[in-house]
Amino acid sequence: MQGLRIVAHRKPAWDRLAALTRQHRLTGAEVDEFVQLYRESSADLAQLQRLGAEAATLDWLTQTLGRARAKLANPAPSWRTEFAAFFLERFPLVLYRARYWWLAVSVGFLLVAGALAAWVAANPAVQQALLTDAETRELVNVQFEEYYSANPATSFAAQVWTNNVWAAAAALILGMVFVLPAIWILWLNAANVGVIAGIMAANDRLDLFFGLITPHGLLELTAVFAAAAAGMRVGWALLAPGPRPRSQAAAQEGRAAALVALGLVVVLAISGVIEAFVTPSGLPTWTRITIGFVAWAAFLIYAIGLGRRAERNGVDPDDSQSDIAGYPPYSG
Repeated sequence: MQGLRIVAHRKPAWDRLAALTRQHRLTGAEVDEFVQLYRESSADLAQLQRLGAEAATLDWLTQTLGRARAKLANPAPSWRTEFAAFFLERFPLVLYRARYWWLAVSVGFLLVAGALAAWVAANPAVQQALLTDAETRELVNVQFEEYYSANPATSFAAQVWTNNVWAAAAALILGMVFVLPAIWILWLNAANVGVIAGIMAANDRLDLFFGLITPHGLLELTAVFAAAAAGMRVGWALLAPGPRPRSQAAAQEGRAAALVALGLVVVLAISGVIEAFVTPSGLPTWTRITIGFVAWAAFLIYAIGLGRRAERNGVDPDDSQSDIAGYPPYSG
């Protein structure tokens, strides 16, 4: 009779252990629950064996614990598994959760750059204050276009990638410092783009400006905006943590920012390749712009599509399958 009461009382816990054993990925909380259920169920089996419970019940619980023990004893997942989980789940998830932040950064940047471009283009006195006539001719007719083809493509791609990674890192890190420094960095970059666009427009070379900056700029600037947004979320968590404790909010956003930084290294490498090999190529302007647009659209589809799927599936960006390896099997 006592054995039957134990079975009736503990069967839901055993079923939960079996369900967690079948589950491919476990969150941090589920790992703790899994280990606790395994230990309790092992004690249940030992007690049922002493009481002489039914053979069918003992066999089922023994098999359930055996599968759970195998999950506990498995080594940490291979680097391929972690690599796939990072790029197919965790990285797009943190991008997706910050989507409104980098959308706001993008809109603000474009508004500032556009307004400055229009102001510079419409005011010859401003142009004269910025550059002499000789400097303007050099920029419009030589420097702007030559910048993309002055060095061998391979070394230029490495240089561009390094510069862009530093720019994204600066935007991310400064965003953590209560948001405002990142806004200042973005303002300086928007002013630079706006001034050059305004001078090119005033000299009827706006087609050259967009023909050279668009192929790589769409993806490159979006990556920098995403980095700045990730940093700003950390800074904002310090200022307004909401219902979370301030330290917890900042730590969670800081870990998300680290994931963004790692993933954007690859994204910026792609934009660097486009800038070095596509932007200065002899391809028609429409072809170069199309290549840049396709790369940019692919990134957006990747971030939003896979990020939304990871959100629906309850993926935890802090989750690591190696977490479970640190728990010893129950032996008491």
